[in-house]
Amino acid sequence: MELAMVHAISSLIFVPTMEVICLLCKVPQLCTEDGVRIVVTDYGKGDKTDFILSTRAYSRLARPNAALDLSAYGMVDIEYRRIPCYYNLMVKVHEHSRFPEYLASVMLYQAGQNDITAAEVWQADCQQWRGMRKAYSAVWDMANPPAGALNFRVQVSGSAGLKKVQLTSVIPGEWKAGAVYDITIQLT
Repeated sequence: MELAMVHAISSLIFVPTMEVICLLCKVPQLCTEDGVRIVVTDYGKGDKTDFILSTRAYSRLARPNAALDLSAYGMVDIEYRRIPCYYNLMVKVHEHSRFPEYLASVMLYQAGQNDITAAEVWQADCQQWRGMRKAYSAVWDMANPPAGALNFRVQVSGSAGLKKVQLTSVIPGEWKAGAVYDITIQLT
């Protein structure tokens, strides 16, 4: 199964985390058994569809030499599942953040089979973790974040249960709205 670019997903099932999903086409005479992996980065509305695929991704659902026949279907039934994401976790400072009084962050590539269920930021001056509020979807925010480089701790829920993962120097002290920071770990 190969990765087939970036795609949109229905707003009914979209969580903006840039997750990886495996799609399996349910037209066995035309579709591969392996399916195709897609990275979901946006949502959109289709005509009674959950996924909006590029021509390239749609054709990769097909068996060899069957892409034109599959394209003639237009829409096909699919099965999908979240799968492990082999990208580093990244934190995007949401565009509505205002330095230094309001921080909203989005966890990107949080691993397809895991969910971040809590987020905290280390407050060095009082030596304690401060909880962030889950504003919506994958957006975590807080008023008056600590000064300086920010260390995060996230609680991850998945097939292995709950675990806490500490992320050091995630966001620099002079963070900017819209910036994306690579954490160099994977939450698998």
